[in-house]
Amino acid sequence: MKIRIPATSANLGPGFDSCGIALSQYLSIEVLEIAEEWVIKHSLGTDIPNDKSNLLIQTALKIAPDLTPRVLKMTSDIPLARGLGSSSSVIVGGIELANRLGNLNLSQKDKVQIATEIEGHPDNVAPAICGDFVVASYVDGEVHSVKHHFPMCDVIAYIPDVHLLTSESRSVLPASIPYKEAVQASSIANVMIAAILNGNLPLAGVMMEKDRWHEAYRKKLVPHLDQIRNLGHTVGVYGAFLSGAGPTVLILSPEEKTEKMVQELEKLPLSAAINVLSIDKEGIQVF
Repeated sequence: MKIRIPATSANLGPGFDSCGIALSQYLSIEVLEIAEEWVIKHSLGTDIPNDKSNLLIQTALKIAPDLTPRVLKMTSDIPLARGLGSSSSVIVGGIELANRLGNLNLSQKDKVQIATEIEGHPDNVAPAICGDFVVASYVDGEVHSVKHHFPMCDVIAYIPDVHLLTSESRSVLPASIPYKEAVQASSIANVMIAAILNGNLPLAGVMMEKDRWHEAYRKKLVPHLDQIRNLGHTVGVYGAFLSGAGPTVLILSPEEKTEKMVQELEKLPLSAAINVLSIDKEGIQVF
């Protein structure tokens, strides 16, 4: 059995802790033979445990404590601590591992609820499970989510060669904002979502760059965001936004503008990987 979970990008600017998309980079978990102890074979670096202390196994055992240990093989092209849902993909993978090995018959709604309770918010885990574009809320312990088709475009990921932990990126956010500003922030998010549902990426991109919830506070941690937006305005892409907590920036681009935008991004002085991705429509898959 092989479990495959997509990378995700949360927020899309003003959809803070609520909106997310699934992307065409993946964590894969291959379930191999029964063993005396849990073993995870991987080449992801010494920081990632290869025993039951791994987040994958910790998550699975939280849901189904009596699972028989297995040898697992883990591969991933989702970069760590870059704002592309690397930890969320592992949590979602652990839930599916428990579901399959423990014969739990969890529904998609069950998986989203469990994953959100573990992660604390649904913006990454919901699209990792459902695929495509998901809008979700987590209020009073209950998750509500809606999946919808995301309009066709290229997704350029500008991934700096530096880690930015979510905890560090969250530490710069204010404890509260004025009521009038919150109303404005909410209206921007509402129009952004409506534009996506209408297939109007030019308008959605404009609204993505008007976020009032988090990007202004995080700009000092990601000074390249404004540089990339300025390039995007020159090239004519739809818009750019901070992916999750950063430091990755995603650029939504018409196919005919992508090559030019990548060329401009390559001129930036920051050391970074530039990947052209697409929206993953399916979410978690089991083969």
